[in-house]
Amino acid sequence: MDRAQQLSEFLQTRRGRLRPEDVGVPDFGRQRRVPGLRREELALLAGVSVDYYTRLEQGRARNVSSDVLDAVARALRLDGDERAHLRNLARPTTSRKRPSRPQQVGAEMRQALDALTAAPAYIIGRRLDILAWNDMARALIADFPAMPAAERNMARMVFLDDASKDLYPDWELKARDTVSNLRLDAGRHPDDPRLAGLIGELSLGSERFRRLWADHNVHGKTRGKKRFAHPQLGDLTLDYVAMRAPDDPDMTMMIYSAPPGSDAGITLRLLASLSQPQPEAEARTTQST
Repeated sequence: MDRAQQLSEFLQTRRGRLRPEDVGVPDFGRQRRVPGLRREELALLAGVSVDYYTRLEQGRARNVSSDVLDAVARALRLDGDERAHLRNLARPTTSRKRPSRPQQVGAEMRQALDALTAAPAYIIGRRLDILAWNDMARALIADFPAMPAAERNMARMVFLDDASKDLYPDWELKARDTVSNLRLDAGRHPDDPRLAGLIGELSLGSERFRRLWADHNVHGKTRGKKRFAHPQLGDLTLDYVAMRAPDDPDMTMMIYSAPPGSDAGITLRLLASLSQPQPEAEARTTQST
């Protein structure tokens, strides 16, 4: 996961998705060998020299200013997640380079998770490792305590476990979101050897992952809707929100819910009756390094 290569490929894919007519660049009838804007056109839009933008796109620019990155981001029409990803790749900080300490689910996050007895919830960390869960999440998504610790990872579950295609009716959307989330993590921690190993494992095990990874799309977990197909209760669509841990920007609690009285809300009540408390509290969490 060479940072310069990631930056180069990210900028090329973002430039390739823009058409001259999208950004008001005259085409003059010239035939284009590749889709998207040319480097000189993007440099003109960003207000930088062609030589400087070329060095930036090749990962050779040093000490890139915030003003230049903002100008390039505007020219490329990047959204908030993409802007953050660009900054992470172009101006890495020491803290982002190598996460060394194991992630620990703090007492407040654990308390909040345990209090959610009527909503499936789990805590996800770096590399999309699943760090903790409640009984509702275990009943809805997977029997996490029965899984080897190394397999408690959302990306592995989606791309290397065929059961995920039964669980998620909109599997393609789930796959795209998963890769986009993993790309953000790679931008924050490009020198994480465990993350590099995970990406290599997924690339070898899934052609679909390889294709999606090459797109360089990034998207953070915020809120939305997710469809599930439960083997006992059937299909249900739930709302979800992502709540970031106050002391760890790489740790997020995912909470699923439904409006009271809705069909999904009734199904969640049935799911709660199916879920059983875990006999050993220590089986409910794992550490990630």
